[in-house]
Amino acid sequence: MKIRSDFYPLERGVLCVDIQQLASSFKDGLMSRKADVSRKTKETQIEILLDLDGSGKADISTGVPFFDHMLTAFTVHGFFDLRIRATGDLEVDLHHTIEDTGLVLGQVLYESLGGKEKIIRFGNSSVPMDEALSCVTIDLSNRPYLVYNFPDNLKSTGPFDAYLAKEFFQAFCVKGGLNLHINTYYGVNEHHVLESVFKAMGRSLHMATRINHRLSGSLSTKGSL
Repeated sequence: MKIRSDFYPLERGVLCVDIQQLASSFKDGLMSRKADVSRKTKETQIEILLDLDGSGKADISTGVPFFDHMLTAFTVHGFFDLRIRATGDLEVDLHHTIEDTGLVLGQVLYESLGGKEKIIRFGNSSVPMDEALSCVTIDLSNRPYLVYNFPDNLKSTGPFDAYLAKEFFQAFCVKGGLNLHINTYYGVNEHHVLESVFKAMGRSLHMATRINHRLSGSLSTKGSL
């Protein structure tokens, strides 16, 4: 059997296929899971484009460099394509920009998943970063709930700290409709702790959003999520 890269008159014993068109159709039919959401208030203006089936391309600007670094780690290790443009009243506090970015990221995740048909739904990943070890577990259940455990002796070292990160994850849960458990077993350096969390979240979300072709609908005894 021969496969040609363009169309010719059909001949006996020859399969004529436009490879590029076939690949494009395959992507559009099975992998086009993306959404674009924007939100504007008196405090912030956020626009996010998410492709769940990307290759780890991050194009992120929030005005908070360390937050950009964390979201880039999330994107790369989740194999998403993520573009974020966020501006806010940083002269007041980082809180509004961080929280609103979580809200919009959750919303764009929710919309990119559609009806959540055939997704694996659950994801779990443990990631070390030097002395720190974190585990993130996700259930895309449409039942928002955050569990957030960090070492008691963790000391904040910058304006974006573990406590502000919690506000981001809480907002992400609410709009994304996910049950999110974040547990850092140990760690001293706050940078290492947060980076291990964001990397683990990317890996866990990647796992939960993959397609299982054995499913005919949502993975739920109720029949829907």
